[in-house]
Amino acid sequence: MLKFLALLTLLASAAVHAQTPLQSDLALKYLEQTTAESQNQPLVIFLHGYGSNEQDLFGIKDDLPAQYTYLSVRAPMVIEEGSYQWFRKKGEGAYDGETDDLKNSSQLLLDFISGAAKKYHTEPERVYLVGFSQGAIMSYEVALRHPEAVGGIAALGGRILPVLKSELKPDEKRQSLAIFIGHGEEDKRLPISDGTEARSLLQSVSLEPEFHAYPGLGHSISAAEIEDLSAWLQRLNP
Repeated sequence: MLKFLALLTLLASAAVHAQTPLQSDLALKYLEQTTAESQNQPLVIFLHGYGSNEQDLFGIKDDLPAQYTYLSVRAPMVIEEGSYQWFRKKGEGAYDGETDDLKNSSQLLLDFISGAAKKYHTEPERVYLVGFSQGAIMSYEVALRHPEAVGGIAALGGRILPVLKSELKPDEKRQSLAIFIGHGEEDKRLPISDGTEARSLLQSVSLEPEFHAYPGLGHSISAAEIEDLSAWLQRLNP
């Protein structure tokens, strides 16, 4: 009976999200959830993973702080109908990305973030990227290269790509970045070592990421992770 009720809840939630109109007034298409007091509220921007779309992470908002503004962005590169990516994978083996794709998607995201901050009258330090997998990789790319654009990122099941890793040096502009790293210990696509290496690298340039490893979790997002993410966002805006 409990499984049946959970399924009904999931289906109802999916139906609500499917009815949310797709917005196209900014640099990338997106879904939005706002409140009557959305102006100058913290702005959370979801970045989905490879092969997914803007609806994938949108449901997480229901378990995050209610007063915030939430946007869920569609990646610019089409794989097939309903399926998108931020960049093409380069080569075999370790997860890396095509340089031109990364640059193009990063610029589109920067334009999107700037436009969204203006639209919702939110200061950059109250804008947060929440990305999963490729979306987490893009969160690192944008925030670490352009720390003035956002106040922080949550990288869920992601990694810092080799080129960015080799270029990362201490920079005072990054010191105000808030960073949350969440990673499943059983992730086979992007292993837990990607998460721990990201933490070590960030610590080496004087950043202090909040790190969470989730036993038994694969390449996915768990309820415990969403709970930790919600608490992190609350602490940033008490």
